[in-house]
Amino acid sequence: MPGARLTDLVAGLPATVPFVGPETQERRRGAPFAARIGANESVFGPSPAAVAAMQAAAPEAWMYGDPEVHDLRAAIAAHHATTPAHIVVGEGIDGLLGYLVRMTVAEGDRVVTSEGAYPTFNFHVAGFGGVLERVPYAGDHEDPDALIARAAATGAKLLYLANPDNPMGSHHPGARIEAMLGRLPEGTLLVLDEAYIDLAPEGTAARIDPDDPRVIRMRTFSKAHGLAGLRVGYAIGAPALIAAFDRVRNHFGLGRIAQAGALAALGDQGWIASVRAEVAASRARLGAIAAAQGLVALPSATNFVTIDCGRDGAFARRVLGGLVSRGVFVRMPFVAPHDRCIRVSCGREAEHAAFAAALPEALAEARG
Repeated sequence: MPGARLTDLVAGLPATVPFVGPETQERRRGAPFAARIGANESVFGPSPAAVAAMQAAAPEAWMYGDPEVHDLRAAIAAHHATTPAHIVVGEGIDGLLGYLVRMTVAEGDRVVTSEGAYPTFNFHVAGFGGVLERVPYAGDHEDPDALIARAAATGAKLLYLANPDNPMGSHHPGARIEAMLGRLPEGTLLVLDEAYIDLAPEGTAARIDPDDPRVIRMRTFSKAHGLAGLRVGYAIGAPALIAAFDRVRNHFGLGRIAQAGALAALGDQGWIASVRAEVAASRARLGAIAAAQGLVALPSATNFVTIDCGRDGAFARRVLGGLVSRGVFVRMPFVAPHDRCIRVSCGREAEHAAFAAALPEALAEARG
C-alpha cells in the first residue's frame, strides 16, 4: 500500500533537525542535566505578572485564542509607537521566518545569509526551494558589507542578518544597520532578527521607520521575557508586507494562555530591567570561569557567552562532550572557525557552580 507522496523537493532534503534538544540528550544519557545552559533560554523566568495572567487564562483554554491577536498586537504597537497594521504576531521568530520565506521565496530564488548564522532560517529556505548564498563572518561579527555585495551580485530576494548575533553574541551599532538600508539592492528585503535586542547595549537597536518597505524586524518573548515555552514572536514592518502574512499564517497558532502571558510580560518593563541586570552579572561570572581555565570569553550583547577554547573544532567538540557527560548542557557554533568555541547560556549561581566544576575536568579530558 503506497504511503504519502512527498514532493520531489522535500523527498530530496536530509532528515535532520537544526538542534538536538536537551530533552533528547537527557533521554540518551538516562539522566537529567544539572545545568540547562545551552539553548539561550532565560533561567530567570517570566514576570510574575505574566505567570498570574497565564494562570488566570488557564480555565479558558477550552476556547481558541483570538485569531487576530488583537490585544497583544495593539500593546506591541503602542510599545513601539506605531500601529497594529505594522505588527504581525506568530509562533516565535522561527514561525514568522517560515511564513516570510513561504511568502517571498520560490524555487531557485536566492537568499543571502552568513555562514554559520542561525540555521533554522536556512531550513525554511531549503524547504521552499530557495538557494542559500552564504557569506563568511568578518572575525566574530557578521559582515554587513559582504552581505550587501552578495545580495547585489545574486539578485537575492532576502538578506538575513541577526543583530545581536547568534551564535557569537556579537553586535553592530544600530547606526551600522541603518546605513545598510541605503545600500540594499532594489528588490532585496532585509530580514533583521533582533531576538536579543532587549539585552544589548544602548544604541544597538536601529532607528527604522516602521513604514520602510525595505526591512522587516523580528522580535521575541523567548529571551529577555523568559517565555520560550510559549512560542510568541512578532515582526514589525510596512503594512502591505504585514497584511500579506494573513494569506499564509496559522490564524489559530497562538493559544489564549500564550497571548495572555505575552501581553502581561510586555507590560512589566521593570521585570525586563531586572533580567538585564541578572544577565550582565552572569556574563561577567561566566567570563571569570573561562579565564580561570585559560580560556577567552568573547564580548556578548546577548544572554549567552561564547567561549573560545583556543584550539580547533575537534577540540571544542570534545570539551562540549565532556561537559554534557557531566550533566552540563551547552552548545557550540557549527562552522569553522567559530566551532573553536562553546556557547554557554547565562544562569544563576547553581548553573555557574555546575559549569565551574565540570569545565576543568572536561578540558583535561579533551587535552588528554
